[in-house]
Amino acid sequence: MTETLAARHPSHQPDSRYAMVRLGLTLLIMTVGSSGMYVVSVMLPSVQAEFGIDRAQASLPYTLLMLGFGIGGVLMGKLADRFGIMWPLLGGAVCLGLGYVASGLAGGIVSFTIAQTLLVGLLGSSVAFAPLVADTSLWFVKRRGIAVAICASGNYVAGAVWPPIVQHFIETVGWRQTYIGMGLFCSVTMVALAFFFRARPPAAVAAPPVAGHGGAAVRNLARPFGFSTGAAQGLLCVAGVACCVAMAMPQVHIVAYCSDLGFGAARGAQMLSLMLAFGVVSRLVSGAICDRIGGLRTLLLGGALQCVALLLFLPFDGLVPLYVVSALFGLFQGGIVPSYAIIVREHFPASEAGARVGTVLMFTLFGMALGGWMSGKVFDLTGSYHAAFLNGIGWNLVNVSIAAFLLYRVMGRGRRVAPA
Repeated sequence: MTETLAARHPSHQPDSRYAMVRLGLTLLIMTVGSSGMYVVSVMLPSVQAEFGIDRAQASLPYTLLMLGFGIGGVLMGKLADRFGIMWPLLGGAVCLGLGYVASGLAGGIVSFTIAQTLLVGLLGSSVAFAPLVADTSLWFVKRRGIAVAICASGNYVAGAVWPPIVQHFIETVGWRQTYIGMGLFCSVTMVALAFFFRARPPAAVAAPPVAGHGGAAVRNLARPFGFSTGAAQGLLCVAGVACCVAMAMPQVHIVAYCSDLGFGAARGAQMLSLMLAFGVVSRLVSGAICDRIGGLRTLLLGGALQCVALLLFLPFDGLVPLYVVSALFGLFQGGIVPSYAIIVREHFPASEAGARVGTVLMFTLFGMALGGWMSGKVFDLTGSYHAAFLNGIGWNLVNVSIAAFLLYRVMGRGRRVAPA
């Protein structure tokens, strides 16, 4: 009864042809399931106008959705560890569809927020991110970095595909009908795809030490970075919050920002789509880089480049410059979040991958949630997004500092054990 499908099917092994097919299906289902993260941003101006609320209140559904998304990722990850990923995917598909329909039928901001938080975030879209990233990391050894990057790119493909589609239907049939239609489409599609994920991950996929990623010292999995496992994971969680508070500023508010500048919501939706399309490129390139230099260096590189892109938003607010800076922002920051999954797999025991990857990614989502609300609040207090960009830059520097500190610890430990 406990024999896994991988044991009964020799082809279901790490780096196999089956693993590659599964990766392609993972990319597809993540593209559909992750739509919840981006649709609410495009809906923000319409929801604010419909319910007569301020920008911070209109940003709150996104914030709570992301909190639910993060907590749900850990919950769904634990269910996947026990029962396999197929059953959480089926449940998530149903809940996501119900959440979209309930959002379209909401009579006020409270009911809208509840639907977004519980059904779309906690029980719906959450299954289509952290659990799938963790599952993918267990199916690859030789090219884990690029495989995780391809998987995580589904999240950004969703961001590139859905905003212009949603904006089109908002303008033609209204935001309520758009939500109801998405509920039907996403639910049916995810249910159909979920049945292809019946096979369980192989039992043992721990990769051997890779000397080029920091030497033997970093392979002391009992004390990652020279800290206890709890302290090490805590630092990664803080770094995840910090980088994603910064990341949320353009991703959540670019549509509203363009509306305030007089360019219209449609232009903002195009910029969000462009930003996330370049994020896909960034994730793929970063995955290849990660296989060569390791997760920590990739995190540091991505954090530093994201800070540069945020700085560029300050002096440039014309239409064409905003398109360019949005593309650069996507290109620079797309590889940051997947690098956390690789860091966990490199520095923590493989047997703990699901829970630890889910926990760290949950905190990155908390950062997105906090950043989305915080940026709206800063705007309400100052009447401008200039201060909100500065706030994001400050949080970004916290992330870069932690990544640099952990890399310093790894390199220092490598030197101490190096032969004379």
